[in-house]
Amino acid sequence: MCTAITYNTKNHYFGRNLDLEYSYKETVTITPRNYPFKFRKVNAINKHYALIGMAYVANGEPLYYDAINEKGLGMAGLNFPVNAYYHEEKKGKDNIAPFEFIPWILSQCATLKEVKNLLANINITQINFSEELPASPLHWLIASKEGSITVESVKDGLKIYDNPVGVLTNEPSFDYHMLNLTNYMSLSIEPPVNNFSSKVNLEPYSRGMGALGLPGDLSSASRFVKATFTKMNSISCSSENESVNQFFHILSSVEQQRGCVHMGKGEYEITIYSSCCNMNKGIYYYKTYENSRIIGVNMHKENLDGKDLINYDLITSEPILIQN
Repeated sequence: MCTAITYNTKNHYFGRNLDLEYSYKETVTITPRNYPFKFRKVNAINKHYALIGMAYVANGEPLYYDAINEKGLGMAGLNFPVNAYYHEEKKGKDNIAPFEFIPWILSQCATLKEVKNLLANINITQINFSEELPASPLHWLIASKEGSITVESVKDGLKIYDNPVGVLTNEPSFDYHMLNLTNYMSLSIEPPVNNFSSKVNLEPYSRGMGALGLPGDLSSASRFVKATFTKMNSISCSSENESVNQFFHILSSVEQQRGCVHMGKGEYEITIYSSCCNMNKGIYYYKTYENSRIIGVNMHKENLDGKDLINYDLITSEPILIQN
């Protein structure tokens, strides 16, 4: 299970929590402009926008979980196990496998308008990367400086939703999540007013009671509400440090702690990593479950005109600093 968000201050930010019970030894991966993106059913793209994101590199191919390109477009795939449906190959369509979807979009598009034009002819096709790596059931958050959309491939076709809150979690479908927000219209950052009865003198006994009823469990529907409320009411100054720190605080409000979601056989879902991308500057920040220090990789400090992938192993631990 996962949560992805956008956030704007002076710059525009995009990122996510990856929640799983195991890691594929993913790396921060930069794909330069001349790396040949090869696709199973459509022609290769040999020259394209450069990308930076989190990926598992298999047989020399970057399988991106989330990424941004040099033009400031971001994209993340999130688990969607019930409603995701990938179709048979269709003649006349761009038949794209799920693991190809992020590079297909980010290699070619600079704006959401361009994304929507490309999506008009796309067919997400049931193709596994390999026998060991079957297609994951996903839906996607795509964001630029102008806004964000959610894309879902379901039985009756490709659904494209404008996403006014810039948040995505997992099941159910996005239209349910937006409708579900209306159940929480009464939540407020302000102290509550007594609407219970004019005949009873009721006063708040604690700060934060205006948000009484805000979900705190780890289900995807509850995380959508919690992340949206936190993000939409979040305030930070506009410096890079303050913006990035605030972004990670928003994600921390819905992170998974080991032991709270049992997957069976002694395995527990945790937030493997959290990411935050500065879409204006091409910087990919991350922290991991065992390392709460924020670490950044700047794509523009690399040779973006090369042909070879650039990988940075995650720094997954940090010593505790004893101050005295």
